[in-house]
Amino acid sequence: MNNRYIEVKSSGIHRHGVFAKIHIPKKIKIVEYVGEKISADEGEKRHEKGTENHLKDPENNAGTYIFILDDDVYIDGNVPENDAKYINHSCSPNCEIEIINKRIWIKSLRDIKKGEEITYNYEFEIYDDDPYFFEKHPCKCGSKNCPGYILSEDEWPKMKELLKKKTKEGGRHK
Repeated sequence: MNNRYIEVKSSGIHRHGVFAKIHIPKKIKIVEYVGEKISADEGEKRHEKGTENHLKDPENNAGTYIFILDDDVYIDGNVPENDAKYINHSCSPNCEIEIINKRIWIKSLRDIKKGEEITYNYEFEIYDDDPYFFEKHPCKCGSKNCPGYILSEDEWPKMKELLKKKTKEGGRHK
């Protein structure tokens, strides 16, 4: 995909990343996250399968590119024209997601320098049915405030409590 703002290159965070080709001002829609629109049920199935594949071979399998558009529609971004699928998670992101008219945009939170990696927070949640699932998604963003896992910042206090509880139980969790 040809985009005036970005290019895909090797990343220190995770294999591939998206980088600014030029200076990008604050509040710019950089790229749209595109892909196949699928049902929520199908999205959950593909996400589960992608996660299983990633856990079997985390270095060579990217996992899943499923994005939740709304309660009923997911986007499977694993299509060749979707360079946005290579944008990595960061706990100190320079971009955010904005959904406008049922389209997913990656928008700059601040000025981004030419050559800087484009990142956003994936906003993963802690699930009640498997509260320690987050441990399967360690974060490699390298930011000073990184809690070690790919999670929404709102979930960090809950994660710290779960890890504290696990330590008290000698590393076991239920």
